[in-house]
Formats: sequence, C-alpha cells, structure tokens
Amino acid sequence: MQDFTAGGIHALHAAFASSGDEEFDRRIRELLADWGVTQSPELIAEMIVTALRMGRDAVPVADLKMINRSLKELRAASKVFAPYQGVRKVAVFGSARTAPTTPEFMAAEEFALAMRSEGYMIVTGGGDGIMGAAQRGAGREHSFGLNIRLPFEQRANEIIEGDPKLVNFNYFFTRKLNFLKESHAIALFPGGFGTMDEGFECLTLMQTGKARIIPMVLIDKPGGNYWKTWIDFLHDHLLKEGLVSKDDFHLFSVADHVRAAVEQIVGFYRNFHSYRWVGEQLVFRLQKPLTDQAVEGLNKEFVDLFEKRPLMVTAPLKAEKNEPDTLHLPRLTCSPHRRNFGRLRQLIDGINRADQR
Repeated sequence: MQDFTAGGIHALHAAFASSGDEEFDRRIRELLADWGVTQSPELIAEMIVTALRMGRDAVPVADLKMINRSLKELRAASKVFAPYQGVRKVAVFGSARTAPTTPEFMAAEEFALAMRSEGYMIVTGGGDGIMGAAQRGAGREHSFGLNIRLPFEQRANEIIEGDPKLVNFNYFFTRKLNFLKESHAIALFPGGFGTMDEGFECLTLMQTGKARIIPMVLIDKPGGNYWKTWIDFLHDHLLKEGLVSKDDFHLFSVADHVRAAVEQIVGFYRNFHSYRWVGEQLVFRLQKPLTDQAVEGLNKEFVDLFEKRPLMVTAPLKAEKNEPDTLHLPRLTCSPHRRNFGRLRQLIDGINRADQR
C-alpha cells in the first residue's frame, strides 16, 4: 500500500469497531464471510457499522448521496491505480485552455515524454490544453486521466478517452485526493484557478505534514515570468507579513527548461526512496547506504531539525513489516520536530547530495 501521509494511515487502528450490539456484530462478520471478504475484514466491517449509524442518525438525503457517491468514486479510482502501485507517477497540472501552438503546450508534451523515458507514468485531469499535451507526450499506455464532470469546458482528451485508466469524478475533493495519493511528483504549468487550487493544496498538505514530501516543480516557458510573478507575490505579501516561513519556499522549485524540471524530479529519488513516521521516529529508506562520515556531516548540518535523536543507521522497525517491499532497503532513523517541513525537504536533498560525495 502506498501511504501518502507517510505513516499516518498505517498508524490508524484496524480492530473491529463494534456496533454496540453483539448480535449485529455477529451478523456483520457472517455477511463478510459469505461475501468472501478476506483482506482487512475489520475495516470493511467498520464501514458497514458507520453506514448503519448514519441510518440511525437521520443524516439528510443530500449528505447521504454525497457520501455514497464519494465512496464509489474512491473505490473506482483505487481499482484503476492498484495494478500500477510499483510504478512512479508524476501529476501534471495546467490550463485546459492552452492552445497547441503555444510554448507552454509544447513544453508540457516534451516534459511528459522525458518523464516517460525515466520510467514514470503521467497523471492529468484528462482534459485538453496542458493536460492533453502531457498525455500526448506520455502516450495512452503511460497515462492516467482523472476527469471532472463540469457543465462546460472539461471533457476527456482524445489520448485518454475510452481508456480504462480514465476515471470520472463528480467531486473535486475525491479527485484531488487521488492526485496526491497516487503521485510521486507534481509538475505545475501556467494555468487558472484550478492550477492554483491544486498547487496550494499540495503545498498546504506538505507544509503541515499531512502528506509526504514529494518534488513539486513549477515549469514555465523559456524566459517566461508566470511563476516568477507568483513567487514575487508570495515573497511580497505572505513572507513579509509572516504568514509563511522562509523555509516553506524549499517545498517547491522553478524551472524554465524541461530538462531542468526532469532532473529536479529524478534527482529527488537519486538515493532517497521514501520515508515513514513510526511514532516519534522518522525512518528514511535509501537506495544505498551512506558512509558514517556522511551521516555525521548531515547531523551537524541539520542539528536544528533533530528534537530528540539525530540520524542513525538502523534495521527496519517492527511497525514497517506491513511494507515488505521496502524491508531490504538501508535505513536512517531520527526523531525530528514536526514544525518545519521545508527544512525536512532540505534534509532529503542533503541525503541525495551526500550520496554523490
């Protein structure tokens, strides 16, 4: 399972949540057995109990329809992505109105083609403009489309239309969850409200530690000032007024050439593989181990980040046994504070730099 919260989902309990009535509990267990539920029956049982409680709570019909449809959308998306859990993916955002003759369109197509050559699949909103350009570059076989139903403008582009990897959503929030849940990198091209919404959503979740840190690259045409203007706004208003911190700016990067954007994403996973919180401990999984000298250097450079314990080489922790695919990887563990995730991003960059020394 890919935990986009970096341990938060794994930390949730998975015990049977009783309905409060032993006979109902027995019937729920019997229903699961008759249906052939063998994986995580306790979680399925808890969802059944929650649904039954909503019936007793007299939840309004409109709310029930929203909850029901949301669950169906999440299930449909989960089924589509499940066979590709082992493949890294990059989500591409940008305007649906960008014309094929523009430099931004051509850059998005080139970027997707380059990421495909690096072994990545492309996830877009499934529409035209930047989204269609990215899927043209990646090709149908290497693309996912998360299309939103709108009364105007949005429709699936010709590359992904009819493909089983196209998922249609009624709600933006279920769609956005899948973008972040399934992606290992984010690429933002110039766009409108939707692009801004996706960008700030990703930044907010990383800044607050509610989602794992992944590379987020803002890509412009050569010489373009779209993202420069955006960053100037952040500096002149948010940073100067103390609404964000200077280290928050490490959660994203800017590139006005496709090659630079690709290198920033691929470089993020040069040696760093993933991380996971286990209680107060943060476990870094690496592609190859660092030398003792390199670990000592990182501990000195990031001494301000470690609240209780600096980086140490360890074996997999007991709680990680539910992720067998990572157990063979070398590890570093530490106990950092959870107040500055921009600084944590710098530590990941430091781990990758240390590998090159």
